[in-house]
Formats: sequence, structure tokens, C-alpha cells
Amino acid sequence: MKRAILAYGHSILKQKCNDIEKTYLELDKLIADMWETMKNANGCGLASPQIGLPIRLFVVDSKTTFENLEEADRKIYFAQDDKGIMETFINAKIIERSVELWEDEEGCLSIPNLSQKITRHWTITIEYCNKDFEPQTKTFSGTTARMIQHEYDHTEGILYLDYLKPLTKKLMEGKLKKIIKGQIQAKYPMKFV
Repeated sequence: MKRAILAYGHSILKQKCNDIEKTYLELDKLIADMWETMKNANGCGLASPQIGLPIRLFVVDSKTTFENLEEADRKIYFAQDDKGIMETFINAKIIERSVELWEDEEGCLSIPNLSQKITRHWTITIEYCNKDFEPQTKTFSGTTARMIQHEYDHTEGILYLDYLKPLTKKLMEGKLKKIIKGQIQAKYPMKFV
């Protein structure tokens, strides 16, 4: 089932989320809904607070991005053996971040029609449970790591806007106010404040 994505301005997007148990009510259905919602919005990731649930759950699809890139760009944006992932992350915790940083354009389904260059760690190591609630510890780099960091931030109550310089954010203020007021068009269902 496609769910509405909360627009910028909803307080839940600024909340730190809670861990969940394996017994979380209808977890399989929720995960399936999140994948459907994300794909319907042409996204590459979606975190549960974006659909109104303050829990530590997000999905990431870097595989589609990898498949749509030219070979030369794959070498720039993806680590050597990375062909992208389609993964569910439950109760994730980033335990290591590389010193190496890189900047790239990021957008967010909760902040439609806007994007900015954001600096992220090239490599991260993350502990999480997969959709079957099996504990994982994995290292990701490049675009896959960027997408994970973006969605992980949602579970920490952080938006990519929080990384922007005050002047950059000030210049976006008018557009952000339009999102809060619902004065924008999105190509997917949204819930405005």
C-alpha cells in the first residue's frame, strides 16, 4: 500500500526514533509498504519517520541507481565491488565513518523539488537487522554509503538541510515555506502540516 510522505515542517521529521522489536505489529507489511511508497515516488531511500512512524527503520535502493549509470560514472560514484543494494535497515547504528569525505547533490522525498550539495563520509560501517531481523555488520562506500547516511539521519531526526551553511538555507527559505504550506506539486501523495 502506498503511503503519503510527510512534507518538511512536520515535527516527527525532527524526532530521534526508537528501536523496535521483532514482534513489531505487521512489520512485514510495513516494510512492503515502504518499498512500494519509495518506488512510487521514484526515490532511492525512505525512512519510517517520513511516513509518520518514529521508529528506526529505513529502506535503501542503490542498485537501481547503479544500473542506470554509464560505466564511467559507476567507477566515480560506486566502490569497486559495489553493484548497489536493495536492503532494509532496522535499529541501525553507524559504528565507523571514514576520514575520507566527498560532496554530491542530495534531495529528499520530504523536501520535493529541492536539492543541495552535501558532504558525507565515503565509507561507513553499520550494525543493523535486516528484514528477517537477522543482525548484520557491513561496510559500504560511495553512493550506497551516502544513501544509507541520508536515511540513517532521518532516524536521528536530522535532515540534509541541517548540514547547509546558514546563508544557503536562508536562500531556500521561501521555497521551504511553500512546502510547509503545501503550495507545491509533488508527483506522489504527501501530507502537509
